[in-house]
Amino acid sequence: MSLLSLSLTLLFVFVPFILSKTLNLHLERDIIIATVRSVVQLFAIGYVLQFIFEAESFLFISLMIVFMLTVATLNARKKGKGIKGITWKIALTLTTVEVFTQGILLGFKIVPATPQYIIPISGMLIGNAMVITILFLNRFKSEMAASEDQIELILSLGGTPKQAIHKQLLESIKTSTIPTIEAQKTIGLVQLPGMMSGQIIGGADPVQAVQFQILIIFGLLSCAALSSIILGFLIYPTFFNNRMQKLVWKE
Repeated sequence: MSLLSLSLTLLFVFVPFILSKTLNLHLERDIIIATVRSVVQLFAIGYVLQFIFEAESFLFISLMIVFMLTVATLNARKKGKGIKGITWKIALTLTTVEVFTQGILLGFKIVPATPQYIIPISGMLIGNAMVITILFLNRFKSEMAASEDQIELILSLGGTPKQAIHKQLLESIKTSTIPTIEAQKTIGLVQLPGMMSGQIIGGADPVQAVQFQILIIFGLLSCAALSSIILGFLIYPTFFNNRMQKLVWKE
């Protein structure tokens, strides 16, 4: 793709900009910032990846993955403000998901142990896990607020914190995982996923591209389940004190 062709894609940016201006949505500034940041960040990471791919150093691969985990953790923790130890709990969740999925992929030699495979796949898995943790935290806060009286009743009748919050915890896990499951039901019919489309555009055999995409969607499903479950069981005890009394949520 030439620079001229790339610049013409700004037409897609002008559409929401003009609509925002016309309808007084006041999104113009955000659209401009998002556009500039996306271009700068993508070109920057492109040059970084080019360097890492050429170096083929395990140290650089590890540093890149740590960087992605750090950014994902810092972004997701915003939704967990007020939860004790939320930063390290999200970091542990994302790291566990990454180690588990990459351990299977590399341990069984499903993909080669090269930066061209490890980094892009890690990015997709960590990114999906980050989104799931955000969805889970949003839902869990809502469930806690809506069921405060019910939780207090169970505790007053001698129930443990785990029993009092069991229903809300499971509902939050289920709700945060559903989008990933539903997306997979229509994959290939309604949408052609990014990795598959990119490989096909790059000239790869469509069947080979499909095989790699299947690898990714199965990994994403595992990420969705693990992320919400691990984080859920890590954070729910922080809502209760040593006397098994519910603490007040503080944003």
